[in-house]
Amino acid sequence: MDERGSLRDLKSFEDPRIVPLGDGVYGACFFLMKLLPARYMLERAVESGQLTEGGTICESSSGTFALALAMLAAQGNFRLLIVGDWALDVGLQRRLLALGVELDIVEEPHPRGGYQLARLERLKKHLANRPGSYWPAQYSNPDNPLSYAKVAAQIIDEVGQIDCLVGAVGSGGSMCGIAHYLRLLFPELVLIGIDTPGSVLFGQPGALRQVSGLGGGIVPANVDHSQFDEVHWLSAAEIIAAAHDLHSDRGLFMGPTSGAAVKVARWWGETHPGKTAVALCPDEGHRYVDTVYDESWVKANIGGWSDARRKRPLTVTSPTENMAGWSRFGWGRRSLVEVLSQTMSSK
Repeated sequence: MDERGSLRDLKSFEDPRIVPLGDGVYGACFFLMKLLPARYMLERAVESGQLTEGGTICESSSGTFALALAMLAAQGNFRLLIVGDWALDVGLQRRLLALGVELDIVEEPHPRGGYQLARLERLKKHLANRPGSYWPAQYSNPDNPLSYAKVAAQIIDEVGQIDCLVGAVGSGGSMCGIAHYLRLLFPELVLIGIDTPGSVLFGQPGALRQVSGLGGGIVPANVDHSQFDEVHWLSAAEIIAAAHDLHSDRGLFMGPTSGAAVKVARWWGETHPGKTAVALCPDEGHRYVDTVYDESWVKANIGGWSDARRKRPLTVTSPTENMAGWSRFGWGRRSLVEVLSQTMSSK
């Protein structure tokens, strides 16, 4: 790297604060969790010669991974192209542009894979027209889950015995990576993934989703379904209400998926007294000031959100059911194919 800096200059922003939330529940609260896998992937690319100083990084992202790459690109003297969609809100777009990012916003979803697949197809065209550019490929790059070893070590150092890990699932990197390392010491660890209706990650029919940061229109290679013991689906209203609750009850100003993770972790802690649960809280709430934390926006876009207070999940018999509110399914550390074939054959 030149005198502008190193990819490690932002390393101190990667580590979470471990916050006690009562009754054996802790939050692993990040400033921006995606900084860790982004830096790790870029460092490996530099070491292997896939990315050189002044080179171009091209990636598909609808949120915080784009911001993490932009911050690192500015530090490391790289050019960056991001293919995004509606979830890149105006405020985040302005910040990316200020960091010198070239943005390409996809306006229409793919008929089968939604905006996620539409972004990836657009990205492939950019890669073909920019020979020598580097694609981090967050959805399939094995360096994504591998990067989370140090987070698992920190959680163990500060909490000790961990019985349950709860978090939203998007690319699969954080949940599957941290769980893999935790289970080297705690093989009975319960892993609970959080998804939302309309996301195909755990078998729901694909549909437009109202909250970013979890779910997807395609199933990423980094989502290892066989690691999950349970999957919970929360509606957009429930996710947003949970973020507001986390802020008002605990003073933690975090993103919407953080609120959802804490909500589910608290429920698990109440139903398993004496056990310890850790909720992953991926980013702070500043990005969501004009959306999730703006009551007029929420009222206009998420009807009935303030009344979304289901106290416990409804247990369902299949992940393909209509999830009208907070629902849970016993995944049992099975593959997606196993679960779908077994639930279909039992009908």
